[in-house]
Amino acid sequence: MSDALVIIPTYNEKENIEVIIRATFNQEKEFHILVVDDNSPDGTSEIVKKLITEFPNRLFLEKRLGKNGLGTAYIHGFKWAIAKKYDYIIEMDADFSHNPKDLIRLYNACSKEGGDASVGSRYVKNQVNVVNWDMKRLLLSYFASKYVRFITRIPVFDTTAGFVCWKREVLETIQLDKIKFIGYAFQIEMKFKAWKHGFNIKEVSVVFTDRTLGTSKMSGNIVSEALFGVIKMRLKGLPK
Repeated sequence: MSDALVIIPTYNEKENIEVIIRATFNQEKEFHILVVDDNSPDGTSEIVKKLITEFPNRLFLEKRLGKNGLGTAYIHGFKWAIAKKYDYIIEMDADFSHNPKDLIRLYNACSKEGGDASVGSRYVKNQVNVVNWDMKRLLLSYFASKYVRFITRIPVFDTTAGFVCWKREVLETIQLDKIKFIGYAFQIEMKFKAWKHGFNIKEVSVVFTDRTLGTSKMSGNIVSEALFGVIKMRLKGLPK
């Protein structure tokens, strides 16, 4: 039984899902994987089901009925992981923008280095580690993180990062049913609440590589939710 679970939310990731699962299982540390699939019409969940026969008791699938947003997919996975008593729960994308080789670094930052949460950061101390993004998207992401840091005062450089390891205690403390945002602002809100509760958030420098297969889920609504949502967070202080 592994003490660490990697949650991978999916929607139409048939090009990536088998390769990312095998790459994760190929790491020196044993990680378990939970795929939370939002009823992908491309057959992503069917690929996962076949792999479960190869990796019993290590690979799991939760299939939801509709496309309900990144945040709700992770919350679904968090609750599943808490019920199964995993000590460390890691968020990771299916498209290799997050390198499975960095999983152990995020895990160690929590298990050995005193972090309650660890963030795979693209922007530690103003260094930019992003590959294959055009300048417009890079600047939008970089200055969005600076904007969030300025508004909320949270001491995290990459506030919108989606490669995160949580100790179970943090997820048990945060009231998951009260998380308000479902897009990229979800990532900000989770870090903000953890910080407000006094948990130690460590940043681990990683290289983010944009997907080469499949379609990005980024949209204007997601960006606007993040930009305007942080103002609401700061003003309301997000009750615990």
